Amino acid sequence: MADNNILNEGISMYHKGDFNGALAFFLSLPEDSEINNIELAYYIGLCYAKLEYYDDALLYLEQVVTGGLELERVLQCRYVLAVIYANRGRKKLAEFELNKLLESGYRPASVYTSLAYVAWKQNDVDRSLEFYKKAIELEPDNPTALNGMGYVLACENRDLTKALSFCKRALDKRPDSAACMDSVGWVYLKLGLMNDAFKYLTQAQEKLPDNEEIAEHLRIAQEN
Repeated sequence: MADNNILNEGISMYHKGDFNGALAFFLSLPEDSEINNIELAYYIGLCYAKLEYYDDALLYLEQVVTGGLELERVLQCRYVLAVIYANRGRKKLAEFELNKLLESGYRPASVYTSLAYVAWKQNDVDRSLEFYKKAIELEPDNPTALNGMGYVLACENRDLTKALSFCKRALDKRPDSAACMDSVGWVYLKLGLMNDAFKYLTQAQEKLPDNEEIAEHLRIAQEN
């Protein structure tokens, strides 16, 4: 097996959260270095994904999935690919990768939350809720599943009391999450409790001032 010690400096930067530095390091390596090219593609793909350069990330992560690296990393890359595909509107590819993950038994609660998100983006509300329900059955304290379930219920004006409970449980798990703050505020808005709605939506916008969805929720609250 090729000696990958040369990658250690970049791997260290990656684990410290210096994704720009790690990416620059990995890309600077000469092509004839004694390294495993799939291993290198794995880290370059993850760096691009962290930096939200998704088109570039896809090129490298797809190499890992087809290149026969160790199974755990292939599964990890499939999951990242699925998230990218979903965010880019490539829903069929996202579902393909997620179903492959379910077949493997990889992180089923996380996979179900991703399938729920894809179904929601396809306007398949009942299927989305069913996937969130499965994720919560597997991991009752999964904040992504709790928040997703509550948010979809609120958007559909279904059982708003239960929606608030789900979203508050998610916020308890992730008190600094702008997405969870937004969801709680959105449910309060749907319930007509405007003071509480403003409180949480304002906190969410302070966390993510450029987020269009949070801004839209706050605009709706201001008009009511």
